[in-house]
Amino acid sequence: MQSDKVPDLLILGVLFLIGWTAHIISSKAHIPRVTILLCIGIVSGPTGLNLIPAEFSQYFHTVSHLALAMVGFLLGESFFGRDIISERWQILFISLGVSLVPAICVFIAILLITSNLSLALVLAGIATATDPAATIDVIREFKAKGPVSRILKSVVAVDDAWGIIIFSLLLVVASNLNGGQDGIIYIIHGFREIAGALSLGIAIGIPMSYIIGRNRPGEPTVVEAMGFVFICGGSALYLEVSYLLACMTLGATVSRMAKHIERPFYDIETASDPFLIIFFILSGISLDFSTFHALGYLMLTYIIARTLGKWLGAQLSSRLTKAPSQVIHHLGGCLLPQAGVAIGMALLVSERFPELGDTILTIAVTTTVLFELFGPLATHWNLNKAGEMPGKKG
Repeated sequence: MQSDKVPDLLILGVLFLIGWTAHIISSKAHIPRVTILLCIGIVSGPTGLNLIPAEFSQYFHTVSHLALAMVGFLLGESFFGRDIISERWQILFISLGVSLVPAICVFIAILLITSNLSLALVLAGIATATDPAATIDVIREFKAKGPVSRILKSVVAVDDAWGIIIFSLLLVVASNLNGGQDGIIYIIHGFREIAGALSLGIAIGIPMSYIIGRNRPGEPTVVEAMGFVFICGGSALYLEVSYLLACMTLGATVSRMAKHIERPFYDIETASDPFLIIFFILSGISLDFSTFHALGYLMLTYIIARTLGKWLGAQLSSRLTKAPSQVIHHLGGCLLPQAGVAIGMALLVSERFPELGDTILTIAVTTTVLFELFGPLATHWNLNKAGEMPGKKG
């Protein structure tokens, strides 16, 4: 008997071919693959032609966890690689600036138009998050090289840690404003999440550094590498600590300790592509245009304030650390993509403040997709202007 349900395997096959087509279009049109995949998701989803069954979206969280776990592992090498040791403190300061300044800008803007202090505080906390997956995808796809690309990879590797701290502190303030007596719990939770993620990444990274690459000298197989990465990410989710930060710490540990491996990250970089394709398409499917009418002014304010904050934060912190002129002028425009971490923060807010839950979740989900749509274009444009695209001059 024939089933009316389209097999998930068939949908996956079609999506992978769409991803391959998007890559070809991207190379010809010089448009980031991320933007093309998100547009395909929007057209294919409920707000478009509704070609992909709604139940297929149930895999979004699992796929995003898989994709971001691998991205986090790759980012660990970016921050702790031997070639940027001299820039370590500069990167830490810049990453703090591009997290803190957007939070300040969003807080002021939302407070001015709504006079709702709690709403302004929690949206300010959410504004700190940056999406490493979309940013790294643009750098890898166009083979960008130079000071902006190098510092950008490291900044997006660590700014989520700053974001978690800032978000946790602002959530404490918002909780106390609403008569909550458990504000200290959120501070403890925020620092526990960071400390737990760092400890977990190191604890799994030490044995991984000694085990991988022994069977085939020179580099690990994709099976053993992915096994360790997914165990780290899954353990972080189970322990309720940041899986992105845990996997980044795992990658950093392997980068520093696995001296016998020539290319410890090569297989993970190759294997992450299918997961990223599904992740970006499903992100586009999740966009809901019906919310624009009711919350359009809030979303627009949030988008403008966060964009201005990222640019100002990068400008100020880069100047203070005496970064190269290309970094000062172009880094901020590369930091617009907003991560799924923002949606996770919004879910936590909705649990703590049910009266703000729908508003916060709607703004977070919608603006995340919009930033994912236009952010990679801005990243591509800024890297091109900085002269870091092969064969391009700024």
